[in-house]
Amino acid sequence: MEIVGRVPSEPGHAPPAPPPPAAYEGTWRFTAPALDSSVPQARRAVRELLVHQRAPVDEELVESLLLIASELVTNAVRHAALLSPEIAVEVSLSRDWVRIAVEDNHPYRPVALMADQGGTGGRGLLLVTAITEEAGGVYDVDHTAGGGKVVWAALPLPGATTSRPPSR
Repeated sequence: MEIVGRVPSEPGHAPPAPPPPAAYEGTWRFTAPALDSSVPQARRAVRELLVHQRAPVDEELVESLLLIASELVTNAVRHAALLSPEIAVEVSLSRDWVRIAVEDNHPYRPVALMADQGGTGGRGLLLVTAITEEAGGVYDVDHTAGGGKVVWAALPLPGATTSRPPSR
């Protein structure tokens, strides 16, 4: 026999209701021109959002998130500006996770490269990957319906009870 749908619970034994969203939960998105000046603006916006929402983050997590935001925005500015004169930064806060995402209109998936020892750049995605893995988070790239991409990293909040980051 196959049961399709929800089976009603016994009277007086209703399943527990999910907890209401925490006051800090939500998703915020802002756009910026694909210019170098957008990097510090994105860092400032992310920090101000975390403070304004009273997100349960410690200073180490804040610094990790700001570094991730800086690197992802820098990559979009340096490598996608020709096809994407504007980028979007999205911050999502859930009960257990914080996710930083940067969207641009460039179709190619970024690749973390091993930079030359003498080089001054090229290590951004390696840094994002290392920070994310060390925190127990997830880093990935999704393609958009319009042919661009979203590069994102999700880090667990202190005391996270779920091992799954928020979906897009």
